[in-house]
Amino acid sequence: MEERQAEFLILTPEEAAGVEEKLPPEEETQDLAEFFKVFGDPTRLKIMLALLCREMCVCDIALLLGMTQSAISHQLRILKQMDLVKNRREGKTILYAPADAHIVSILSQGLDHIEE
Repeated sequence: MEERQAEFLILTPEEAAGVEEKLPPEEETQDLAEFFKVFGDPTRLKIMLALLCREMCVCDIALLLGMTQSAISHQLRILKQMDLVKNRREGKTILYAPADAHIVSILSQGLDHIEE
């Protein structure tokens, strides 16, 4: 821990050091910020919320959201790069779904929070 001069109104320097030790490394903090930034885009959020209901292909998502397949594909690519969605092939169709239960839980808890 760096030496620094600081005034603590409530925490003692020892308590502050204890909190600082529990903070994740800078790289993890950056990764977490990027993770939440992905949800900051309304289109990506709509896609994720739609996928909570059921698996869908690009054309169904595009129709549902009133957007082009190209625009949806672009957003799905970003979601896939962030490991937020997974896909599977069924014949010639690729179906998308939330990547795992963690993503479903995060979105569901977010919805619960704003609906309170």
